[in-house]
Amino acid sequence: MCKLRLGLAEEIGLSGGNMSLSSEVAPELPFLRRYARALTGNQRSGDAYVQATLEALVADPTQLIVKGSPRLPLYRFFHTIWDSTHIGGLSEIDDTLARKTAHARLSSLVPERRQALLLTALEGFSHEEAGHILNRTPNEIHHLIDAAMMDISRETSTEALIIEDEPVIALDLANIVKELGHKVIQIASTRDEAVKAARRHRPGLILADIKLADDSSGIDAVKLILAQVQVPVIFITAYPERLLTGDRPEPTFLISKPFLTDTVKVAISQALFFHTPSTEAVALAR
Repeated sequence: MCKLRLGLAEEIGLSGGNMSLSSEVAPELPFLRRYARALTGNQRSGDAYVQATLEALVADPTQLIVKGSPRLPLYRFFHTIWDSTHIGGLSEIDDTLARKTAHARLSSLVPERRQALLLTALEGFSHEEAGHILNRTPNEIHHLIDAAMMDISRETSTEALIIEDEPVIALDLANIVKELGHKVIQIASTRDEAVKAARRHRPGLILADIKLADDSSGIDAVKLILAQVQVPVIFITAYPERLLTGDRPEPTFLISKPFLTDTVKVAISQALFFHTPSTEAVALAR
C-alpha cells in the first residue's frame, strides 16, 4: 500500500524518470487529504480516496500530465478516481446510525455544489481552475457555489465554543459564527478554560487554535473535551501540513491561517453536515 506521507519517491513506488513527479506531488498531498476528508466527512474515508489516487498513479504515472505546478492536475486526477471509485465506510467506527445518517445527507445534496465550494473556499482555486477540475465552465462553478451557500444558510443553528488566544482572531471567528446564525457560548484562551467551558455549556461545535496563550495545546484541550462530549471540531493553524502527515489520527476539518471568511463558513457547514454522535470523537480522542 502507498504511504500517504509521500516523503520519499520509493514510498509510492516511483523511481527512475518518475522521481521528479514524486517530489513534486509530495508537498500537495496534505492539502489533497484535507480536501478529500472534507468531501467525505472523516479521515479514514478521505484518505482511502487519496490512497486510491496514488495507487492509480503507481500503476501508470503517465496518467498525471504535469506542466508547471502539479496541484491542478493532481486534483483533477483525484476527481477522475472519485467519479469512478466507490469506497464504503464513512465512519471511523462500526456505527450503523452514523453511516445511515451520513449517506442520507450525502444523497440529498448535489455533489458538485459541495465540490465547487470546497475547491474555491477551502483549497483556494479560482472559478476557472475549479471548472477545469470538475469539467465545468467558470459560470457553472459560480452558480454551484451560490447554490451551496444557500444550502448552508438553511442549516440548523448550534452553539459554538471558540478556543483562541488572539483577541482579534477570536472576534473574527465569533462574528462569522454569528453570521451563520449560530451562538458563541464562550471564547477560551487556554486549555483549562476551554475544558471548563465545554463542561458547563456542552457546545455543538468547536473552533480551536493549536497553540494557546499559556503555551498549552488546543489539541490537548479538544482531546479532553471529546472524552466527555461528542462534538464536531474545526482546527485552525498556520501550518496545516504539520498535522496532515498520515502518521496518526488527525482532525477531519482543518483551516489554514490566515483564513478567509468563506473558508470558515464552509468548514463549519461541512463539520455540522457530517456530525453524528460518535463520528468526531475517534479522530482525536486517542
